[in-house]
Amino acid sequence: MKVLYVSSEALPFAASGGLADVAGSLPQALKNRKVNCRVVMPLYGTISDEMRASMTFITSIMVPVSWRRQYCGVFEAKAGGVVYYLIDNEYYFKRNTLYGHYDDGERFAFFSRAVLEILPYIDFKPDIIHCNDWQSALVPVYYSTMYANREGYTGIKTVLTIHNIQYQGIYGKEILGDVFGIGEENSSLLEFGDCINLMKGGIECSNRVTTVSNTYAGEILDPWFSHGLHPILKERSYKLSGILNGIDVKNYDPETDNNIFANYNAKDFSGKYKNKAALQEIFGLPVREDVPVIGIVSRLVAHKGFDLIKKIMWELLDSSDMQLVVLGSGDWEYEAFFKEIAAAFPSKVGLRVGFIPDLARKIYAGSDLFLMPSKSEPCGLSQMVALRYGTIPIVRETGGLKDTITDSGDGKGNGFTFKSYDAYDMLDAIRRALSAYSDKKKWNTLVTRALKCDNSWGRSAREYIRLYESM
Repeated sequence: MKVLYVSSEALPFAASGGLADVAGSLPQALKNRKVNCRVVMPLYGTISDEMRASMTFITSIMVPVSWRRQYCGVFEAKAGGVVYYLIDNEYYFKRNTLYGHYDDGERFAFFSRAVLEILPYIDFKPDIIHCNDWQSALVPVYYSTMYANREGYTGIKTVLTIHNIQYQGIYGKEILGDVFGIGEENSSLLEFGDCINLMKGGIECSNRVTTVSNTYAGEILDPWFSHGLHPILKERSYKLSGILNGIDVKNYDPETDNNIFANYNAKDFSGKYKNKAALQEIFGLPVREDVPVIGIVSRLVAHKGFDLIKKIMWELLDSSDMQLVVLGSGDWEYEAFFKEIAAAFPSKVGLRVGFIPDLARKIYAGSDLFLMPSKSEPCGLSQMVALRYGTIPIVRETGGLKDTITDSGDGKGNGFTFKSYDAYDMLDAIRRALSAYSDKKKWNTLVTRALKCDNSWGRSAREYIRLYESM
């Protein structure tokens, strides 16, 4: 089976978020299961000269973008044993950031056409083209309307994965023909309300639509989560399924990780306590093994549940023997809040504003608990990383958080959960977690269970293969 994985970002070349992690890991997991999976992505200006030096130039062609014809260079590289094709056009991609430009619609229309135009030149006709988010949602639109009956293109199936339905690629109708090159006869595929919606077009034209967790696949049929797309998703629900993302268990491995202070595993996690002591020192907190440490690594925005945290944290810190370590940046309101409580409770709260990957790893390894009270979370990776390091998540039951974390109140779960988006329901879950920490025998059993959880990409790859085969 041949799969062409289309992504607007992928590690190790360019990343702005979780999509890059997926595009860097899932193709490797598929390759390990005898799927010939290759990746295509833009050649951004942010990609280092060192990485560029390892690329091989294949060819250059001209790609139609409505009435324009634009240069397209095709480069090949390998990473993790996977072949990557990088699409070069300096006008579109030689910029300091991946997204957020006035002409993003045109940039990714070019990219989507280029994905299809390069196929005769790379000697790789895929059985499946797997697209991701709005940036490549035009690929199934262009394929079904322009390429499906061309010689050399017939029989290809398309998949669109929605990583976060909040971002849909919405533009004015006036540029449908001039930028996207879609004629009136096919305009209904992209029209949604008074706009053009690229995600909607991808949903209409792809053979299958997936999301990054089973629960999220159900949630996006609800107006609360869908950001307006629930009508089309309900009409096309027969295409829709959810496959949970995984994590790179070799990269996140407490037994071999050089970024943490002491290594450990499920059989002997005494090293975790050394990480905890070092973490407390980093944040200037009293070094105490008997006090539970709650870790937070996140963007500090309301969407991630920080409005709930702000509502109850003073009360929690006043009434509980605990410590809190926070790493993140975001809205001024929440950055100021954490600075305020760090000043008010210097022996209980440690804060670093920003994102420091090395410190994030130390928080995963050194904390006892990890707090993720998200309003919505399509998949979430942090809770899986926390489990990998034996740190017990406290989460709201939404999206991938619900699919990966079950409440340990029954003696079988791997974390602490709450259902309603309510500050005091969250507070109850936190207090139950703090209470559980005081019973060392039961706590050690819970940590062992967390360390043994399997959230590897292998499990996800098997589900994708079943999806591909069904097509």
